[in-house]
Amino acid sequence: MREYRIAAIPADGIGPEVIAAGLQVLEALEKRAGDFKIHAQTFDWGSDYYKRHGVMMPDDGIETLKPFDAIFFGAVGAPDVPDHITLWGLRLPICQGFDQYANVRPTRILPGIKSPLANVGTGDLDWVIIRENSEGEYSGHGGRAHRGLPEEVGTEVAIFTRVGVTRIMRYAFRTAQSRPRKLLTVVTKSNAQRHGMVMWDEIAAEVSREFPDVTWDKMLVDAMTVRMTLKPQSLDTIVATNLHADILSDLAGALAGSLGVAPTANIDPERRFPSMFEPIHGSAFDITGKGIANPVATFWTAVQMLEHLGETKAAKVLMNAVERVTGEGVLTPDVGGKATTREVTEAVCRAIEGANII
Repeated sequence: MREYRIAAIPADGIGPEVIAAGLQVLEALEKRAGDFKIHAQTFDWGSDYYKRHGVMMPDDGIETLKPFDAIFFGAVGAPDVPDHITLWGLRLPICQGFDQYANVRPTRILPGIKSPLANVGTGDLDWVIIRENSEGEYSGHGGRAHRGLPEEVGTEVAIFTRVGVTRIMRYAFRTAQSRPRKLLTVVTKSNAQRHGMVMWDEIAAEVSREFPDVTWDKMLVDAMTVRMTLKPQSLDTIVATNLHADILSDLAGALAGSLGVAPTANIDPERRFPSMFEPIHGSAFDITGKGIANPVATFWTAVQMLEHLGETKAAKVLMNAVERVTGEGVLTPDVGGKATTREVTEAVCRAIEGANII
C-alpha cells in the first residue's frame, strides 16, 4: 500500500467547497484502486485566520508543510482584506519558500463544454502553459517613498536571472518534447523591455539547441492574445514570464469555457520540497456558499497531483471520470448547466466506482 501525506489548505471563498469536493473524489479513487492511501490534514490558514491572528499562516507554516508529499490549495483572497496581504501572506510564501518555480497550467476543451470561440471544439484547443513562478514581475522587489505626497514614487522591479530563465526554459522544452506535437511557443515583450526580456529571448535560443527535436517560435505577448483567440490550433506548449503567463492562462481558461475548469500545479521539479496544486479560479466570493462552484478545476488539479506523486493510473481514471461526467452534461452554471457542486462531485464519484482499473 503506497501512502501519501497531503496538506489541504482550503483558505478563502469557494476554496473550502471545492477542496472538500476534491478530497471526496480522491477518497472514492483510493477505494476503487485499493493500492494507495491518501492521508489529508487540513489547515485553517487564510483570511479568517488573518482576522483572528493578524497573519495568514503561522510563522512556522513553511516548516510545518515541509514533511508533506504535496499541498492541495483552494483559493486566497477576501473582499475585506487587501489582496497584497492575502497573496503575499499565504500563497506566494509557499511558492517561493519551496522554490516551486514551474507553474503548469494545462488547458483543453472538455467534452460537453462549449468554447466561446466560433467553430472551435474538443481537440481544437489543447495547450500546456508553463509559467515562470519564482521571479520576473512578481519577485517582490521595489518599494514606495514619500507616501501621500505629490512626489510619491512606487517601483516594482522585474527580476530575471540566468539561472531562473534557463531552468524554466529547460522545463518548457522538456514538456514540449514529451507531447506529440513537440511544439513550443516562447512569449516575450523584448521590443519594449530591452534588458530582462532580451536576455529571456537569448536564453531561449541557447536552450533550444539542447532540444533539436522540438520546433519553437517566439511571440510578443500582445500578439499572443490574438493568436490564442484566432488560431488556437497553432499552439501547443507555451512558456512565459510570471506576469505574462498569469494573464494568458486566465484567457486560456475562458477560451476553454470557464475558469471553473482550469487547473494549476506549482512544481519543484527537483522534488526537494512539496509541490502545491490549486485551481485557477480564485476565491469567487460572488458565489461562495451557493453550492454552485465548479469543482472540475479542482478535480483536474488533483489529476496533476496524482501524476506528480507517480499515481499515473489513478490520475487517468480520475480524468476519464471527469470527462465522462462533463460529456453527459452534468455541469455547473458557469459552463451552461444547472448542476450543483455536490451533484457534479457525486457524479464523478459514481464514474470512478464504475471505472475499469487496469
